[in-house]
Amino acid sequence: MFVMELSYTAPIEAVEEQMDAHLAWLDGYYASGVFLASGRKVPRDGGMILARGVSRGEIEEIAAGDPFVVAGVCAYRITEFIATKTSAGLAAVRETLP
Repeated sequence: MFVMELSYTAPIEAVEEQMDAHLAWLDGYYASGVFLASGRKVPRDGGMILARGVSRGEIEEIAAGDPFVVAGVCAYRITEFIATKTSAGLAAVRETLP
C-alpha cells in the first residue's frame, strides 16, 4: 500500500487552474480500484492519496501522470507500507507480511 503526499510547488491559483483535470485523473484511478482515499491537507498546502494494488514503479508512473505534476504545480513524496492491521471497513485491503 502507498501513501502519496502531494506538496504544492506553485501558488494556489495555479493549482486551482489544474483542479478539474486532477479530479478527473483521480476518478480514473478510483474506478480502477487503485485509489482508496484522497483529500486536501490542512493547512491547504497539498494533499494525500491512499493507494494499493500496484508496484512501486507503477505508483511512481501514476504520480508522474497527475495533471498537477505535468503542470509543475506539485511534487510527490511516496511512502510504501504493509497494512497488516486495519479497521473492519478496510479489511478487504489488509495485507500479510511476506
